[in-house]
Amino acid sequence: MIEETSAGIVLFRKENNKNQFLLLHYPSGHWDFVKGKMESGESTHETAVREAKEETGITDITFLDNFEEWIEYNFQFQGELVHKKVVFFLAETKTTDVKISHEHLDYTWMDYNTAMEKTTFDNAKTVLTKAQMLLTQTL
Repeated sequence: MIEETSAGIVLFRKENNKNQFLLLHYPSGHWDFVKGKMESGESTHETAVREAKEETGITDITFLDNFEEWIEYNFQFQGELVHKKVVFFLAETKTTDVKISHEHLDYTWMDYNTAMEKTTFDNAKTVLTKAQMLLTQTL
């Protein structure tokens, strides 16, 4: 089994005093957050920032304290089982214009309830719910 570690960001921005969350449309059809594999020598935060820049063009990222959510799952890649661990951070941006990379088909900014409907995987819904709970507490 292959072991992989990735890092990502639940990226949000404020619009009319409401939080708008960024979701990316992956070629396999699902909607999820910015994330990608850690490269040698990177910290999880460095990976998350690099992936955000590569996948969205967004560089103005302000991490919120007290949010670090780990998920784990298995998937098949070229006939091999991969065990993936992903850490998600919560961060705010002021950027509205997203320049998606070749890795994605589309993007959208959505409020929490709409994002919950659009997000494909249960583990992503759990991360989004925890992000919303923290944002609601800190407002």
